[in-house]
Amino acid sequence: MLLTITTTLTPATDLGFLLHKHPDRVQEFSHAFGTATVFYPEASEQRCTAALMLEVDPVRLVRTRSHGSPDFSLSQYVNDRPYAASSLLAVALGDVFRTARAGRCNARPELAAQALPLEISLPALPCRGGPELAHRLFEPLGWEVEATAVPLDDAFASWGDSRYVTLTLRGSVRLADALNHLYVLLPVLDDSKHYWIAPDEVDKLVRAGEGWLAGHPERGLITRRYLGRRSSLARTALARLAELGDEVEEALEPAVAEEAAAGETALDEVLASETLASGDADADARSSAEADARSSGDAGAGARPSAGPGAVPSEPVHEDRAEEPSGKPTPLNTLRREAVLATLADLGATSVIDLGCGGGELVGALLSRPRFTRVTGTDVSPLALTIAARKLKLDRMPDAKRARLTLFQSALTYTDKRFTGYDAAVLMEVVEHVDPPRLTALERVVFGHAKPQHVIVTTPNIEYNVRYEFLTGLRHNDHRFEWTRQEFAAWAEQTATQYGYSVRYAPVGEPDPDLGPPTQMAIFTLGPAKEGSDD
Repeated sequence: MLLTITTTLTPATDLGFLLHKHPDRVQEFSHAFGTATVFYPEASEQRCTAALMLEVDPVRLVRTRSHGSPDFSLSQYVNDRPYAASSLLAVALGDVFRTARAGRCNARPELAAQALPLEISLPALPCRGGPELAHRLFEPLGWEVEATAVPLDDAFASWGDSRYVTLTLRGSVRLADALNHLYVLLPVLDDSKHYWIAPDEVDKLVRAGEGWLAGHPERGLITRRYLGRRSSLARTALARLAELGDEVEEALEPAVAEEAAAGETALDEVLASETLASGDADADARSSAEADARSSGDAGAGARPSAGPGAVPSEPVHEDRAEEPSGKPTPLNTLRREAVLATLADLGATSVIDLGCGGGELVGALLSRPRFTRVTGTDVSPLALTIAARKLKLDRMPDAKRARLTLFQSALTYTDKRFTGYDAAVLMEVVEHVDPPRLTALERVVFGHAKPQHVIVTTPNIEYNVRYEFLTGLRHNDHRFEWTRQEFAAWAEQTATQYGYSVRYAPVGEPDPDLGPPTQMAIFTLGPAKEGSDD
């Protein structure tokens, strides 16, 4: 497969400085799937072309093939990977031109920072969406796009076009931006990658998309395709892109320096509204390391619970915060967070550990209340903790607040001495992400080993799911189960009895007379129930 980059900037041979590849040399780079070669078919003062040619080794390709690649059942024998630009070429480009993609050039720093007249050509590019999709993806980035569909067979016009296009891009674009456009969009157009898509792909996407992806009109499509349509990763990436937007930062800066009375940072509100606007239908997306349940499916669940004498009342509380001025109901994830905060305050807890903290929404809300003098968040996902640290702005957090906060990585099914010593532990939308055979291990770790004075557990009420018109199955594809009210109570009673706790229950969200609330909450307290309580 072949990619050419041409410039007519004078002197055009400065392209060699920017790419860090000398025009008079042919350079080869070995990869797990083949060999990339960089050479210059032409190099004059008026016009210079750099070519990246990737020769794929079929044997190596078989060893690195992906189950998501087209025609996988035949991919060991017949496939287009050695010939058509795809994620293979994107990976080679990303490696060979790594420094150029970063925009670094010590010899010509001023040139690396300016837009250049460029022409980029790809003779064979898989494009699931045809030429029209190529226009939609590249034109908003300032490119003049020439995309021509390749016919299945020139001799049989009636067969129509193949899924391949010949693509030429022309424009005045900074070279680093041009390379990053290709790095992201080649696999997006192909809608397939040759390797397993892991959570670190989110970091790659955000880095390569810096400065252009957050404002792209097709950022949702780009993100989903680049991340192999893995919704949990896509939600994480879209939330991070929303965080990076200039308008978000401008709105956020004044608010972060202050303590929010309601425990919500400006960033929480912005990210919630971004995700709700995108129309995600899944709820409780904790496992993706982004906040749980920002979806439209969970967004319409009644009024905000208020703090009561030890419980969250079931009846709606008609306050301004129960419904926004626009008339939109408060999202369930907000109601859930507020219910937990109200309960913690009522219990008198001052030190709290959020077990399975995800993107850090509850941690941020706890930090905004000075009464919580020690706040800890832990998650099994290092990426989740990275996102939490970024959203909490640890690098700019005042020393006094930073001294109250601890973040660390750990699994809830293994004992960890760092779990101990807290007034209260919170498992907010966590237990349903644990395989049922592993629940006993989690119970032993939290209730038997860590043994805080109080444990708060929230989880979806599966009976309420019928109220979500477009929901099929469980509320999130990572949920291992969801409990009815009776099943949740049976689990809570058994756990409380085994580990010496008493337990009571509170609804979160407006309860349905027949189905109960959308979220159910159990509050465990060490020791027997006090006489006269509601247990």
